[in-house]
Amino acid sequence: MSKRWLIVGPSWVGDMVMCQSLFKHLKQQQPSCTIDVVAPGWSLPILARMPEVENAIALDVKHGELGLKKRWQLGLGLVKRQYSHSIVIPRSFKAALLPWIAEVPERRGYRGEMRYGVINDMRLLDKERLPLAVQRMVALGDKPSLDPPTIIDPQLTVDKKNQQRLIDQHQLDLSKPVVALLPGAEFGPAKQWPAEYWAQAADQLAKQGYQLSCLGSPKDRAVADAIQQQANCELLNLCGETQLEDAVDLLALAQHAISNDSGLMHIAAAVGCHLIAIYRTTTPEYTPPLTRNADILRADLGGDDSLLAIRELPESHSLVDVSVDQVLSCIPSNPN
Repeated sequence: MSKRWLIVGPSWVGDMVMCQSLFKHLKQQQPSCTIDVVAPGWSLPILARMPEVENAIALDVKHGELGLKKRWQLGLGLVKRQYSHSIVIPRSFKAALLPWIAEVPERRGYRGEMRYGVINDMRLLDKERLPLAVQRMVALGDKPSLDPPTIIDPQLTVDKKNQQRLIDQHQLDLSKPVVALLPGAEFGPAKQWPAEYWAQAADQLAKQGYQLSCLGSPKDRAVADAIQQQANCELLNLCGETQLEDAVDLLALAQHAISNDSGLMHIAAAVGCHLIAIYRTTTPEYTPPLTRNADILRADLGGDDSLLAIRELPESHSLVDVSVDQVLSCIPSNPN
């Protein structure tokens, strides 16, 4: 009998992209299984680009909000779907409520907040055995094991019709190879490569014959504007002017993408363009881009682990940044 999975998905873009590795793993185990995913409404366009997902179901509650009424109503509405198994990716109590309300017999997740009862297949997270975030997700698709799971990289589908619409709308010239700049990052400027470095890299790449585009959310518009003001080359600034699904199709047009550690970094990795990933105060030892076509560059923290995961760098710090030359060395100087 085919399993019917209900997955309670994560709340961040990058985590949702990485979660496709779990969906692929479940499909590899049983191709006939069905996978439905409950997730924030903003993530549904990304889930629509994952052929493994049968139904993407929106649960719109604010970050930190219990949203008990919404969860209860949605859970009761899902009872009729008769799911056989569920996996809860977040480790919060509230995230685990939905499969329990939906009467899913097997409810699997890691031990987190007090979830005994609502999670009845409780797993202990061994961070040393599973150092990567994606390993922790995929391991929930298996019986408990001492061996780390095999990871299948995410691969988002491209909507060719929407891609052509974007080419026409923004009058994109594809006669030159494209380098996409992804300067945004959640949790403050400490994760962001400085605007002047982006501008210097853009100028050099333009001289080499590349065309430059800048992608991001409305929150990234300020840093993109700063890059555009400091650069002496033509730069198409689309920050805040596209939807998340548009970013998938635009990044699929790029030969190269330069990115901070961000959700768009994971999208770029999942559409196959060559990625240059810059890690400043985060580490690729936890959330690396899931692709073999990436160059990963790390700032030197000078041995100061207190700089990891901070929002803003203190005035006196030991961080030695990734240089412009390091980034440029990852991209052929002759685009042809």
